[in-house]
Amino acid sequence: MSAWGYGATRLIGVLVLLAGCAGSPGEGEPVTLVFKYARILGNADPLPTLLREFEAQHPGVRVKGEAMPWTSDDQHQFYVINLEGRSPGFDVLMLDCIWTPEFARAGWLLDLTPYLQPGELAPFFPSTVASATYDHRVWALPWNMNVGLLFYRTDLLAKYGLQPPDTYEALVEQARLIRGRERDPALDGYLWQGKQYEGLVVNVLEALWANGAPLITDDGAVFPEPARAADALRFLRGLITSGVSPTWTTAADEELSRRAFGDGHAIFLRNWPYARDLFESEGSAVRDKVAFTAIPGRARGEPGAGSTGGAHLGVSRRSRHPELAVALARHLTSERAQRAIALGAALSPSRQALYHDPELVRRNPAMPRLHALALAGRPRPITPYYLLVSATVQPEFSAALVGVKPPERAIDDARARLGHFLGALR
Repeated sequence: MSAWGYGATRLIGVLVLLAGCAGSPGEGEPVTLVFKYARILGNADPLPTLLREFEAQHPGVRVKGEAMPWTSDDQHQFYVINLEGRSPGFDVLMLDCIWTPEFARAGWLLDLTPYLQPGELAPFFPSTVASATYDHRVWALPWNMNVGLLFYRTDLLAKYGLQPPDTYEALVEQARLIRGRERDPALDGYLWQGKQYEGLVVNVLEALWANGAPLITDDGAVFPEPARAADALRFLRGLITSGVSPTWTTAADEELSRRAFGDGHAIFLRNWPYARDLFESEGSAVRDKVAFTAIPGRARGEPGAGSTGGAHLGVSRRSRHPELAVALARHLTSERAQRAIALGAALSPSRQALYHDPELVRRNPAMPRLHALALAGRPRPITPYYLLVSATVQPEFSAALVGVKPPERAIDDARARLGHFLGALR
């Protein structure tokens, strides 16, 4: 039987089973599905309502939502410990998009390819589908979309007749000008994430791309432009030593930098779209004073591009109720559910049409602009070894930022280690 024939046969069987489940889960005890997800930030958490809706559509089925820690590193550690231990303790899991190839290769995820209907993934951003795919199979459904953004204080730029910077050099010049004239010692120039964790890799990647220096090419070459890569690291280090960015940047993650900017203590901030709703919330010190634009490029380099990110919903291969778990993932990634999440939480949809949805655009007129920036974003390397790549470069990038290593040596050491590790795995 052809792959399509097998998929169609499986799909018919799944639909029949799901139709039966809609009335009752069957004999015995009620079915409980466990959904693991990261804590949702925003004005309201729509997940409880969405989970109750699913239960209403599937009598006899209970969904238990279990929130996880905020940081992706802690989430990843939890999943590895439980999935490696063959734990059946959860059915649907929220995945950072960079983990999907790793989890699929490890055999931890259910292959969703046979469950998909023709064209079902077409409404999603192509980059989200690409990161949910490994070895020509689909292992997760895109749930929310992220892209790196440059937030800026509209009131301060307007006060001095400035336009949002499109290069890092212009950003530095504007930060120095505004700080010099404001004479506010509590006002920082540019906040970003320099702590040794995945967020650091994302920030460095954006600086590398702006300098025409990829980390890994499609053919597997590691740091093919080492001089340009070192120059990007040197520039980031210079932001700190020059005072454009505060010294605590090397301890900053998304929330630490977001809170400082949200308290009115900075001119520019690199962060994710979730922050925009928090800046506009009731009582925010920067309400109606913030806008966003593209990540800057370099004056003699490449145009800026934000790193794409976001989360997928996968199904544990050891789920006792895989068909119901797939139905729950499909329910939560539906257009209706993503609209509710976009309205109530600080998450951006993975479905492109919602960026032009009248209700969402009325609430946030910047949605079409965000759609354009998300389409122009660049993904991190899509590989089952991404976490190895990240773990290898993090200490080297961090050593350069804190001044322990010269940027050239940090790149050379990262290049040598990555080349050795990846060569051994191929």
